[in-house]
Amino acid sequence: MAAEEGDTQQANTVEEPLDLIRLSLDEKIYVKMRNDRELRGRLHAYDQHLNMILGDVEECITTVEIDEETCEEIFKQSKRTLPMLFVRGDGVILISPPLKVGY
Repeated sequence: MAAEEGDTQQANTVEEPLDLIRLSLDEKIYVKMRNDRELRGRLHAYDQHLNMILGDVEECITTVEIDEETCEEIFKQSKRTLPMLFVRGDGVILISPPLKVGY
């Protein structure tokens, strides 16, 4: 019984950065990408390069346009949903695991 508890505790610990990603498998995560692109989706798979496969993805892209008359910045957001998405790891800036209640 003690060995099983040790294995479970070992499986839930974070000792290196990719452990946090491993613990987020099959969970909803937030991914900030280059070029003002944000993704929220369920993590199905990943590798050491942070290439990922996300399901039930909501993508939000923010663009900035400058009004020629007033010289003001106008922020526009476009959103879309995708059933499945392959994310190339070299565009990833940040990954946030799901929020856990009770901390």
